[in-house]
Amino acid sequence: MKANYFFNAILVASLFLVTSMAGCDTSTDVEIDADAPLIFSTSPLNNENDIERNRSMEIVFDQAMDPTTINNSTITLQQGTTQVSGSVDYSGTAAKFTSDDVLDAQTDYTAKVSTGARSASGVALANDHEWNFTTGGNSEQLEAIELGSAGNYVILAKSAINNNPSSAFTGDIGLSPMAESFITGFSQTSATAYSTSGQVTGRIYAADMDDPTPVNLTTAVEKMTTAYENAAERTAPDFVELYDGEIGGKTLSPGLYKWSNSVSITDDVTFSGDETDVWILQIEDNVTMSSDVTITLSGGAQASNIFWQVGENVTIGADSHFEGIVLSMDDITLNTGASLNGRILTHSAAIFDANTVMEPQ
Repeated sequence: MKANYFFNAILVASLFLVTSMAGCDTSTDVEIDADAPLIFSTSPLNNENDIERNRSMEIVFDQAMDPTTINNSTITLQQGTTQVSGSVDYSGTAAKFTSDDVLDAQTDYTAKVSTGARSASGVALANDHEWNFTTGGNSEQLEAIELGSAGNYVILAKSAINNNPSSAFTGDIGLSPMAESFITGFSQTSATAYSTSGQVTGRIYAADMDDPTPVNLTTAVEKMTTAYENAAERTAPDFVELYDGEIGGKTLSPGLYKWSNSVSITDDVTFSGDETDVWILQIEDNVTMSSDVTITLSGGAQASNIFWQVGENVTIGADSHFEGIVLSMDDITLNTGASLNGRILTHSAAIFDANTVMEPQ
């Protein structure tokens, strides 16, 4: 009698464990094929929050599956009652669902693997497996970076501003804490507390000029540092490691972007949004733009609302065109014939070669 009791208890516990591992079951069947595949793990996890809007959904099975049964019919993602369109890839024991469009910010989603999914030996998943997650990102208007008096300059650098003539600059140029002798290639004409140049529609300022220039520049550099830190410290990104850092040929919607490595621009890029939309791009390493590549603004997007926070160097290829406010820790180099609509704010050097640089309107 006791033996039968313990046997039944073990059987019930085993069935409970199997059905628990299978997720949120919609079936009430208790007869489970011992060879039925199980879902070993999911990403995102059930009830996980602050999921990146461009993140793929991954499912790992405990055994090899029949690839013909791992598709958009058996693996789905829904926002409420609306199914999200996307593609499904399968390799080894892992499946990946990637939505065609970025997910909405601060939104609940339901993922599902149905019993149509079968193992390589033809055994179906015992029960539908459902789980939920919530995206992060910014559901409201992203706040622009405040530049303070650093925004008074089209170029602001700390160590040097080197120019291979002839270039054309629209806006004021500032260098601090280094002296005017570290501004080269402009053929400056001295005036009181500033200089002028035939290549600059504006004024040239350096830390060794008459008052009030040194104090003004010190404040501007402090504001530049504050702006850089503000951009770097923004949290809850909409997009993380988007396109593995190769954004050439892509259209970028407004939002907060984060890359832990470098960003490459090998083909034309479009920033699409209206005149109030904001883009903040957090880039830990370098930005490298190829030659003859153009950044285009559409829908009313403004260069003054695009902020490139770059941990290392920025290199813009020959005859390319760049848009936005660049906040860089290291050198910013524009190769021959390149142009920029925005501002160059660097904690190191700005290097030019027959370029056109204009402050945003």
